[in-house]
Amino acid sequence: MSGSLDIATLRSLVAIADCGGFQRAASSLHLSQGAVSQHVRRLESTIGRPLVERHGRGSRFTSDGEQLVVQARRILALHDDTLRGFGAETEETVTIGSTEHAAAQLLPALAAGLADAAPSHRVRFRIDRGARLREGVATGRLDLALLLNAEGSRAELVGDLDLAWYAAPSWSRPDAHASVPVVAFDSPCSLRNRALETLSAHDLPAVISAEATQLAGVQAAVGAGLGVALMATLGHTPEGLVPCHDLPTPEPLQLYVCSRPGLRGPIARTVAEALRPLLGAEAGLARGA
Repeated sequence: MSGSLDIATLRSLVAIADCGGFQRAASSLHLSQGAVSQHVRRLESTIGRPLVERHGRGSRFTSDGEQLVVQARRILALHDDTLRGFGAETEETVTIGSTEHAAAQLLPALAAGLADAAPSHRVRFRIDRGARLREGVATGRLDLALLLNAEGSRAELVGDLDLAWYAAPSWSRPDAHASVPVVAFDSPCSLRNRALETLSAHDLPAVISAEATQLAGVQAAVGAGLGVALMATLGHTPEGLVPCHDLPTPEPLQLYVCSRPGLRGPIARTVAEALRPLLGAEAGLARGA
């Protein structure tokens, strides 16, 4: 055995163990899969023994690989603690996924809050549909995601997200026996489900009058008078629309910060704590209305 162990290659090895594979490790480290594979080969060259072996369609650590993962964790912890002890924080990139609803109202304040609460993290945001965000967290492409109704062992509760109906200024509620036209995101969607559940619970027939894949499409359809939409806006009425007060008040949805497998440190809790004051302000606005 000759040479030395490189910190970057050790991080890749630990990421493979934490994320459950090369591709997920590459996503979590924001590297290509080829780069992670090269890191493992460099470690194998340094150690002089194979660290990973094929297993079915995938791969697994050899006994030497498992042993090196244990030692790598110790080396990385000591390395990072040493840098922090001298005031040289190690910058870590964290990718946070969000839906358009959350992005418009929550991300500006979240970015500012993280700059103060987690200065050692460089934050990158991805805006997407909820289903794709869930997939991104599960596969390690995202470190964190802001998701509705996402209970689980890796979900940190932020709080209740109040919802409100919005319509065009000229819109009026249909007669008692007519269906309420609802504008909604394509299924699956928590807001869509809550809108239909709310109307059904009050024996109000409903029909999806327009669907869209993006928030701008939903707001455009509502503005055109095609129906009403249930939105989470933290008390900020979308331009060109008005609150619709003659429909049943929906129950709030719970907002969670979900973390990928293997994510270490308190960053998920830090994000949740940065968001909680925003939801608290929203609740105050709703109670005062």
